[in-house]
Amino acid sequence: MNSQEKKAGLSWRIKDWIAGYVFIAPVTIGLTVFYIWPFMQNFWFSFNDVNKFNVTHFIGLENYKQLLSDPEVFQTFGNTLKYVVVTVPVGLFLSLVTAALLNSNIKGKSLYRTLYFLPSVTMAAAVAMVWKWVFNGQMGILNSIITSLGGPRIGWLIDPKLALYVIMLVGLWMSVGYNMIILLAGMQGISKTYYEAAAIDGAGPITQFFKITVPLLTPTIFFVMITSIIGGFQVFDVVYMMVGKLNPAYEATQTVVMLFYRQAFDYGYKGYAAAISILIFGAIMLVTLIQFVVQKKWVNY
Repeated sequence: MNSQEKKAGLSWRIKDWIAGYVFIAPVTIGLTVFYIWPFMQNFWFSFNDVNKFNVTHFIGLENYKQLLSDPEVFQTFGNTLKYVVVTVPVGLFLSLVTAALLNSNIKGKSLYRTLYFLPSVTMAAAVAMVWKWVFNGQMGILNSIITSLGGPRIGWLIDPKLALYVIMLVGLWMSVGYNMIILLAGMQGISKTYYEAAAIDGAGPITQFFKITVPLLTPTIFFVMITSIIGGFQVFDVVYMMVGKLNPAYEATQTVVMLFYRQAFDYGYKGYAAAISILIFGAIMLVTLIQFVVQKKWVNY
């Protein structure tokens, strides 16, 4: 190879290098401006006392010390964990069953898929307002049906023992359709030859589901589980819209993201709120790492 050929090859490599960075530049800039830099700034704020004008005063670990001694943090974190523990497995089960049914040969399955997916693309504020009217203790549709049958009115959203479970129900209604689409896509990627061979061996639909569908769908199931856990830890809008601050059930339904919002925007304690957000980030990262470890052991098994 002569010198001209070497120069031509080097020129092409430089052009490819430049073209590659040009193509990834929009995404890189977007991630840096809207994700990486705000996270770094938020992490710095967690070690500072930040006033309403974003003037910082370094106080070290004081925000984290207050975080570990604040009973409201433990209560809201407990509410969030309860929400995650209930909605994630129940939602995964419902999504898996729904996806399996809509993956079979039934009439109108395209219509059913659309109907199940619609709640996922509806604005959370609109969903919360509709369900708040349904569960209204005085004029709600549900209580009207119960009283017409001779039953008592139930304070669905003002009873501390019931309000969080009502919100869980709304959260499931919103998330099942989205997870169902992801699982359905995973199911359609499984070769039909596995099912044909299993049918020849005499395996029924239930056996095929547990012996073929679930094992081969494991990566998709774990993806849905991780995204559901992350979404559960970040639940805010539905709770905020359905349960007001003057509601007797507010403390029983307040999530850790709601506490972050109150500390940052209602009280103006932005440094303390930043520490709460770092706690949320750490909890999500820990659960995600555990999920990845469990996934590797499951797949190897």
